[in-house]
Amino acid sequence: MAIQKLYAGAKLRETRQRLALTQKDFAAKLGVSLPYLNQMENNNRPVSTTVVLALAQEFGFDVTELSTGDAERMVSDMREALADPLFGDDLPPLADLRLTASNAPALARAFLELHSAYRQTHERLASLDEALGREDARSQSSPWDEVRDFFHYCDNYIDAVDRAAERFAESDGQSGAQAHAIERLSAMGLSVIEEDTPKLRHYDRKTGVLTLSSRAAPETRRFQLLLQLALLTQDKLLEATLDFARFQTETARAIAKIGLANYFAGAALMPYGRFLAAAQEVRHDLEVLANRFGASIEQVCHRLSTLQRPGAKGIPFFFVRVDQAGTITKRHSATRLQFARFGGACPLWNVHRAFETPGRFLRQLAETPDGVRYISLARDVSKSGGSFGAPVRRFAIALGCEVKHAGDLVYADDLDLRHARAFEPIGISCRICERADCHQRSVPPLERRLQVTLDERGVLPYEVG
Repeated sequence: MAIQKLYAGAKLRETRQRLALTQKDFAAKLGVSLPYLNQMENNNRPVSTTVVLALAQEFGFDVTELSTGDAERMVSDMREALADPLFGDDLPPLADLRLTASNAPALARAFLELHSAYRQTHERLASLDEALGREDARSQSSPWDEVRDFFHYCDNYIDAVDRAAERFAESDGQSGAQAHAIERLSAMGLSVIEEDTPKLRHYDRKTGVLTLSSRAAPETRRFQLLLQLALLTQDKLLEATLDFARFQTETARAIAKIGLANYFAGAALMPYGRFLAAAQEVRHDLEVLANRFGASIEQVCHRLSTLQRPGAKGIPFFFVRVDQAGTITKRHSATRLQFARFGGACPLWNVHRAFETPGRFLRQLAETPDGVRYISLARDVSKSGGSFGAPVRRFAIALGCEVKHAGDLVYADDLDLRHARAFEPIGISCRICERADCHQRSVPPLERRLQVTLDERGVLPYEVG
């Protein structure tokens, strides 16, 4: 009885095509009429017992293949894909999905592959900002972008460099990272001095003298000292890592080497194991961590975004720095949130408001168009030039994570996490944001149709379809 109710037209059709038989020849071998076979292949009739036996006897066909769960799994996958906000609320009924999975499995698979490709390339759409905003759009990526992508696709965690820095930090005894670094350089016949100079760091290879600017903050001098130490003592490790990366130009390789030395400096100042334990202990209180490790707030935030060591991962954070024009100058995300690769960040994000409240932390609960909710912390990190008339470099940074980790952050203690109205809608950048009703939109979305009504004007001069 179960076999008589078996609808397996797609399997039957695939079998015939694999055998390179016409419907007429296949029907003859199965002992059925041509119209009857056509109806079975199109799921207008169930596969009969006669046909099942003929498949087994004539072709040695494993009849259990006719009743595999491929169709149901495909229906489940299509329902999951169609839950994407991309498709809106007008979803096909379940019966239509089952019909597609049974009658047109190749089409269903193509749909699933297409949706998967869409999701995987969603971040890459942001690169269209470059094509629209740069005169040299047709040229190759700049060395700076190439290096930034290298760190991004490594999840901003370089294991060999991180562990080397941790070993250095563990060998400092009670002297601390700065004193230990000076001791190491002294043992190499090098010396460290401080002078009133606008250059943060200068190393003279002929004299073996490293000069640090006394104008810089103590944590900056400490960081620059460790950076130079990395360049002098970890050259083989840095070069091996660069060989692995295979950069296209020597300029990119040189930029990346500075980046790796920066990475070593941060990891030596805040060694992985100790820093992760401390962050968990103080529930990621940035000021406490900065004081404990002799680092700046920005250095602490950046280090938190790198804690992705396999087997000992910290909270997946995103970290970003923007200038007053809203241009992203540093970015990394271990979360599902991906920043615009070019141009500015969403104007609704609290990082832009940080310039208005210097010295204060701003908290924000936010929701992205994909429905994921985050807690974001923002603060200005303006940097003095160290003398009267010297230009002040003004930046703002943001650090955040998905709201499911809010319990591990001291900053979330009194926030209302239960109600949807507490979460502000934010996007990535206007050109790739799918929100149709954003009052702060600066340009239309790339992949949406616009409706322009001459006799009406809302907040925007168009509506997003």
